[in-house]
Amino acid sequence: MSLLFLAGPSQASEEVVRLPVEQVIVTTDRGDIAFATEIATTDETRSRGLMFRRSMGEREAMLFHWPSPRLVSMWMRNTYLSLDMLFVAADGLVVHVQANTVPQSLDVLSAGREVTAVMELVAGTAAKLGIRPGSRLKHRFFNGS
Repeated sequence: MSLLFLAGPSQASEEVVRLPVEQVIVTTDRGDIAFATEIATTDETRSRGLMFRRSMGEREAMLFHWPSPRLVSMWMRNTYLSLDMLFVAADGLVVHVQANTVPQSLDVLSAGREVTAVMELVAGTAAKLGIRPGSRLKHRFFNGS
């Protein structure tokens, strides 16, 4: 019985947590691109993020949102997928793209300026679809939408 109890938390900690999905549109020079996006708005969901995921579709994403601008630092702890991270200002403007992150790296990733959101995509998606600084996110969180 105690072995099951001890094994339980370990398994639960590696459980993939799915969040509510909303559509986020990314506007680029090439046009609008829709992503089915999981929304992380609490400390708990933002700290969990895409940990332990083994796959993700090209048009799937996760959006980490904070209620006010701040310096945001991300890392890849327990994240098995390489990602592109879009750092986004309060008006929805993409101000920095961190492309092709290294899975499970503890290196700190940041835009070096205040943002209200970070959107994570499968690595290579930003380059393939023309998403770069200057692109814009359209969603209820952004006052420029």
